[in-house]
Amino acid sequence: MPVELNTQSQFAAFADEVARELGTHCRTAPDYDHILSRLIIDDEGRGLSLRQYDGAQPTRLKVSAAVQDGSRVRIGVTATSARHVAREIARRLYPMHAQASQRAAELTALKMAEVRDRRAVSDAVAGALPGARVEENERTTRVVWQRPAAPGGAADPVQHDSVCVYVGASGERVSADVSGRPHAIVAMLAALAEQ
Repeated sequence: MPVELNTQSQFAAFADEVARELGTHCRTAPDYDHILSRLIIDDEGRGLSLRQYDGAQPTRLKVSAAVQDGSRVRIGVTATSARHVAREIARRLYPMHAQASQRAAELTALKMAEVRDRRAVSDAVAGALPGARVEENERTTRVVWQRPAAPGGAADPVQHDSVCVYVGASGERVSADVSGRPHAIVAMLAALAEQ
């Protein structure tokens, strides 16, 4: 028979029972995001949000846990007993959380490798263009190098010889925009062709 959970004190007592069923080191804490809710901090330090999400169905609970990438995994469960809720958390939520955490860790490692590889390429490009400025963006890096095209004060429609290099997310792709005086550009292209 479902448990009556109409007040915060009833809900807190029920959450305490669920925490005891989950493990000896589990504890509860206030969850200020929702009226009838409680946090359960489990043996592994996970914060589980246990809450009543529909006042018309007070025995229907939602349990969620945060993943390190900012997402959440959640299940719905009926409050038939604290043992039932704890069993459903262990049977359904914990495996979902483990999978989501593994995926988040893999994505984090992939992003870190991407940043490392992109930085190695952009550092090499910047090293080849002394005085270049490096601009980091979300998943690309831009390396900009400029030099005055004409000696101080001389009239020249092109103000700078410049190279703008875009390094892709993982550093495997590089594109460049080059602009300036024709003889300077030809010299750059000739030097590139000799590589």
